[in-house]
Amino acid sequence: MHPTDGGTPAGSSGLGSGLPGSGQYGEAVFRPGQAGEDERIDLGALVYDDTTIARLRELGAGPGWTCLDVGAGTGSVARRLLGELGVTRVLAVDRDTRFLAAHPRPGLDLLEADLTDPGFDPGRFHLVHARFVLMHLPTRYRLMARLRELLLPGGLLVLSDAVDPASDTAPPSPYSRAVQAMWQGLHDTIGTDVSWTPRYPHLLRGLGLEAVAAEIHVPPLVPGSALSRFWADTWDRAREAMTGTGLVDDADIDAAIRYLDSPGCAALSPGMITVWGRRPTADTGQR
Repeated sequence: MHPTDGGTPAGSSGLGSGLPGSGQYGEAVFRPGQAGEDERIDLGALVYDDTTIARLRELGAGPGWTCLDVGAGTGSVARRLLGELGVTRVLAVDRDTRFLAAHPRPGLDLLEADLTDPGFDPGRFHLVHARFVLMHLPTRYRLMARLRELLLPGGLLVLSDAVDPASDTAPPSPYSRAVQAMWQGLHDTIGTDVSWTPRYPHLLRGLGLEAVAAEIHVPPLVPGSALSRFWADTWDRAREAMTGTGLVDDADIDAAIRYLDSPGCAALSPGMITVWGRRPTADTGQR
């Protein structure tokens, strides 16, 4: 096991000391078959897609590019790559492609597959993109290295995941208690670990990528916003995991959801860290 694989790094915050859970995203929590799950995903897209597309445009994604979108969800990023940026082809991968299949378009190919499968090898691409994927997977560094190997020489790896800048310092409130219980519950249930994500730039450089850089986007938490509705839906769907921590009960979660839409809401939301790097043009072999 690589020292960055699995578990919780020493000194990390917001998570218990127990081993991460063995469940899977989409099965233990956030099941695609649960009514409204596509709407929850699309609320997240409303919050984060503009930032993602702006970054991919700035990095040169456009005509002639072939792209791999891992954990593509409802396909909002894949469709905008094809439409707004004019890339040639996007292969959208998810463990369950029902939401992707509901929105077909020319140039969008679908693959129902699991990134953690040792045989996962869908080809080589100019761009490999994954958003809110690796944070939920226990062997995340190995999977990051696998995604790197799917790049063409000169290809671009772009990874985004959650980052929580306020988990240690937020004053007590219904909201902060719910956020803490969410991270703990997801860690205990499926192994989610957001304390790991600020290390992305160092890890990409360690994989031999060039021109590595990163940014953090923290959207405003405003009552009635897509972000507030996203967190409310997320907590509703993660209730069992959250209450299982002993940090909150159902009444606490309901209070946190009401807080999101209250005039007194004043909190810093978890944000999104995005890191990118390029495979050297002279690198044509396996590492």
